[in-house]
Amino acid sequence: MADVDLIFHKAGKIQNHLQRIELKCGDDLDTFLKDPDRQDIVAFNLHMAIQNCIDIASHIISDEGWGVPGSTNEMFYLLEDHGCLTADTTEKMVKAVGFRNLVVHEYGKIDLQRVYTICRKDIQDLRIFLTEIFTHFNLNNEQP
Repeated sequence: MADVDLIFHKAGKIQNHLQRIELKCGDDLDTFLKDPDRQDIVAFNLHMAIQNCIDIASHIISDEGWGVPGSTNEMFYLLEDHGCLTADTTEKMVKAVGFRNLVVHEYGKIDLQRVYTICRKDIQDLRIFLTEIFTHFNLNNEQP
């Protein structure tokens, strides 16, 4: 069985990163595009929130003995195969991993308008990921 304390710890970190994103993203695209510090804070916190989701996935797969995934993306497909995630959430997490890779490895110029859209709308996908994990492992009534 997956370590509930670790999942709660990582989930708390994700929530903190999402709060920072919402705080720093702001309501105005123009302000975001003109402020490199704001952009860096948002990109870093997106990276860290997604990384913590990856950490949760990796931990669950390891503790449950579901094999060794061949890639980060495969982790989310394994979670889907074992009923932890819906297909929709899996695809959204695969996209999130792709974005994380762009940020971490600087594969190309990051589209700041896309970053703004992610921080205004798509970060909900990370909350949905947590909700589905908590539901699957019946952690909704547990205390961290």
